[in-house]
Amino acid sequence: MGAKAFVTEPALARRFEPRWPVALSVLVVSAVLALLPGRQTVMPDWAPLVVGIAVLGSVVAVGLTAGRAPWVRIERFVTLFFFLFATCASLANLANLVGAMVYRSNQVSGIQLLASSVALWITNVFVFSMLYWQVDRGGPEPRIRGTSARPDWLFPQEGAPARDVAPDWRPRFVNYLYLAYSTATAFSTCDVVPLTSRAQLLMMLESAISLMTIVVVASRAINILGS
Repeated sequence: MGAKAFVTEPALARRFEPRWPVALSVLVVSAVLALLPGRQTVMPDWAPLVVGIAVLGSVVAVGLTAGRAPWVRIERFVTLFFFLFATCASLANLANLVGAMVYRSNQVSGIQLLASSVALWITNVFVFSMLYWQVDRGGPEPRIRGTSARPDWLFPQEGAPARDVAPDWRPRFVNYLYLAYSTATAFSTCDVVPLTSRAQLLMMLESAISLMTIVVVASRAINILGS
């Protein structure tokens, strides 16, 4: 019994969430940003790629080390920094695009506006999904190990009958990606309920950025292309 406990307890303590969905998302967003031509930006094209590589490196390191605590802390710090960097860049890009439409409308084409709006919207969804995934209940490892703190969001699976949900269900990255996508698309909470003030404020910010991107920039681009 003693030997068995010695083997299983460290294994349970080292449980971690697989990082390949996060790594795949980073690669997809980086590829989209690199391949979209003619975007209007306020910083060099290589800047978001460098930050994306830093996020990808920390995520891969956590996966390769099976969730060792030092790499988990580094991943969390890099993710929060990435959120601040990308959100500030998105807001600056939005202000730049609105200024271009108002004061330099003859210098900006519909294709440039459309490419810029697509890049902003995709970045917005990814950045907030990463943030939601990191802040809810203390992060992915506390959630999967059952040591999580107070939840920021209530998922429908948590109120569903036990027979309809997998045993020991915990929200994973794909759940937060869906949450971010729904917030950016429907401008509402959909079936996931925010329980804390910070969750509500973060969703309000994501919705506001998405609303400005779709209603102001993308609609103007479509109007120019259609005329």
